[in-house]
Amino acid sequence: MLNVGIVQGRICADPELRHTPNDIAVASFTIANDQGNGDKKKTSFIDVVCWRGTAELVCKWFKKGSAIIVQGSIQTRTYTDKDGNKRKAFEVVANNVHFAEKKESNNNTYQRGSADVEPARGDTGDFEEMPVDDDLPF
Repeated sequence: MLNVGIVQGRICADPELRHTPNDIAVASFTIANDQGNGDKKKTSFIDVVCWRGTAELVCKWFKKGSAIIVQGSIQTRTYTDKDGNKRKAFEVVANNVHFAEKKESNNNTYQRGSADVEPARGDTGDFEEMPVDDDLPF
């Protein structure tokens, strides 16, 4: 069965690194994901858990307010709350995380926006430039 989730948003609080009794790193955090604009804007809060190296990376490089892209699987778990009610939680188990902002040059924080990237120049190997043709076959 296919179980893949990709979510982009901003981290709601600083991720905190913990360790299991077997010394496996784990981090949990919530991201806010905005959908729509103006009066139709809606924010979803999505819980994320990550393990091992991914947990350490998130705790080292991301903080409250950081934009992040999370790729992983969706899992559910059930628990009993303090009033004895059975509850179900949904969360994304992160396999990969990506920066959704470009890094500022003077410190280790990231800012919103895409990096200004110049196209590669120089050696093009076995590729040759194609002439522009407005008569496309599709």
